Amino acid sequence: MSDPTQDQPAEEQRFVRDDWYGEEITGRHYVRCEFREVDFSEAQTRNSVFTDCVFGNVRFNASRHADSAFTGCAFKRCNFFDAEFTGCKLVGATFSECELRPLRVTGGDWSFASLAGADLRSVAFHGVRMREADLTGANCADAVFADVDLSAVALHAVKLSRADLRGSDLSALDPVNAELTGAIVSPEQAAVLVTSLGLRVRA
Repeated sequence: MSDPTQDQPAEEQRFVRDDWYGEEITGRHYVRCEFREVDFSEAQTRNSVFTDCVFGNVRFNASRHADSAFTGCAFKRCNFFDAEFTGCKLVGATFSECELRPLRVTGGDWSFASLAGADLRSVAFHGVRMREADLTGANCADAVFADVDLSAVALHAVKLSRADLRGSDLSALDPVNAELTGAIVSPEQAAVLVTSLGLRVRA
């Protein structure tokens, strides 16, 4: 079969134990496909689209993704060690039992993504839109969320110890139900947190 393109996507296909190590995946489109135990290590995707696909036990180690989309995709027991996403769209993606460290994300849209309970220690998100994502119970200690849109994000019981949150929207963060010891915020963000505690600051 020829490679799928944006105009003629691969639909409802299964890929099991395929070796895509180091492959350059450009301009392809997969719809409702299933990837099981596929090796994407050091692969590169660019301008490719994965829609409502399922990834199980897939290795994304040291992979690079630019201007690609994984909308509505489900990732289970996948390894993203040293993976990078730049300008990618992961709206509605779900991650369960995945290894996500270290992960670097720059730009793009991760709105409605589910990372509940994820181990996100020391990961880095820069300039990412994460509106209404789910970070409930996630361990984000030592992580970087720089200039990230966290509005309406589920942050109950999130761990943000020593995390760098400068420039991000913290309006959804309840300091009472989050671990914030040593977190780094700007004076403006500190004012937002103080207000959320019902306090008033007067000179």
